[in-house]
Amino acid sequence: MRAPDELPAGPLLLRPWRAGDLDAVWSAMQDPALRAWSATPLDGSRETAEEWLARRLDVDDRPFVPWAVADAADGGLLGSVALHSVDLEQGDAEVGYWTVPAARGRGLAARAVDAAVRWGFAALPVDRVELVHAVDNPASGRVAAKAGFTLEGRLRRSFRYADGVKHDELLWARLADDDAPDLSTRS
Repeated sequence: MRAPDELPAGPLLLRPWRAGDLDAVWSAMQDPALRAWSATPLDGSRETAEEWLARRLDVDDRPFVPWAVADAADGGLLGSVALHSVDLEQGDAEVGYWTVPAARGRGLAARAVDAAVRWGFAALPVDRVELVHAVDNPASGRVAAKAGFTLEGRLRRSFRYADGVKHDELLWARLADDDAPDLSTRS
């Protein structure tokens, strides 16, 4: 599955990953918060960054649509967003994302998630997208709410994060016919 070449999203540009993103990805993976809440074990090594990026460069035969989230003005890498676990038969997908520390608290993650989800609803036969995060990561809950997702419930001991412990998670979902979120504020 392939994403469009570029997807404008206000001050952001969602674009395909490039081999030249390696240094920025490796730098981002030094962030303890990114490593703690990643679905993929990240040790901060350059080799892990290379493997992570390689999986995003080779997506043709996978139910996975990844984008690099870049600053639309200067092209600097601000994060990642992806539709994954895309199930065309059921019409479902999940969304995952991260941002570099300097991009946090400005509503950029919600804008990137919203853009990816809108693209999924328009380009794929998908009418439900889920966002799941650890209960102990309330920032992701704020992103989900701002991006128009509805909290549906708590999944007990549902996912093992980087600390090796299975954490409870919160399940949010957005349907294709839900109201569009108001992204005009930072909160």
